[in-house]
Amino acid sequence: MSVNGYLERLSSRLVLTASEKASIETSLTTLSIRLNYFFNNGEMKRHFQFGSSTRGTILPRKVDSGSDIDYMIIFKNPNGFKPETLLRYLKIFMHKYYSTSDIYKDSPTMVLKLNHIKFELTPALEDWMGNLSIPSTNPSKTFSEWIHTEPVSFNKKLTVANVRSQSKLKPVIRLMKYWNKSILGGYYSSFKLEEWIVDRYAYSGKSSIKLYIYEIIEVLTPDYNSSQVFKRNLEKSKQVIANCKKYESMGQFTLAETEIKKLFSEF
Repeated sequence: MSVNGYLERLSSRLVLTASEKASIETSLTTLSIRLNYFFNNGEMKRHFQFGSSTRGTILPRKVDSGSDIDYMIIFKNPNGFKPETLLRYLKIFMHKYYSTSDIYKDSPTMVLKLNHIKFELTPALEDWMGNLSIPSTNPSKTFSEWIHTEPVSFNKKLTVANVRSQSKLKPVIRLMKYWNKSILGGYYSSFKLEEWIVDRYAYSGKSSIKLYIYEIIEVLTPDYNSSQVFKRNLEKSKQVIANCKKYESMGQFTLAETEIKKLFSEF
């Protein structure tokens, strides 16, 4: 098998299984019903799922135990409550219906950890123009306790870029998130990595998944604050790509495939 063939096959396995999807859908339905019942006094406008699980770039928990479902709850908030108050409301909600599950705050969200998946519930506000805001993780820098967000706009951008790439970009993103988790220990923010890849390849495509992977790893560079561990792992990854190219140029495709497995191992 070629490097590209191997990466294509691996990327097709880096998706949620049918049973995982069914379990998540059941949990989402239950969550929705319980939210509507708990906030039936008019405090809540609406709620919806967003994030990588709606884009098809979420990794299964067998390769990323941190995979989660992002869920936004938009409050009316006529009394102008601060983020902490709305987060406390969500915490009370969780303890009422999910008392045996792990529940904790991970600003700007409340996390609900079920046995099969983790849900991150984010409180939000909506102005009269439909603009959304979520709690700021660093109010001292933003000068506000709320920051603007567009939770679904990136989905559209990724969809367009993926179509332009002839459906290669989503598999590439899943592979790079897997590499980031398994080789770099999650050094990059999953969303920031997705965003960077989409921005870079929004209008330029490549003929194979392999070529995307090669170039992305080749162009990534450490910054001033990068740890020595990260620098070593990134340099080793670059060397693996160089070795793959060398073996391919010599017609030694089996060796090239063996080499790429050092970065993208089977599971």
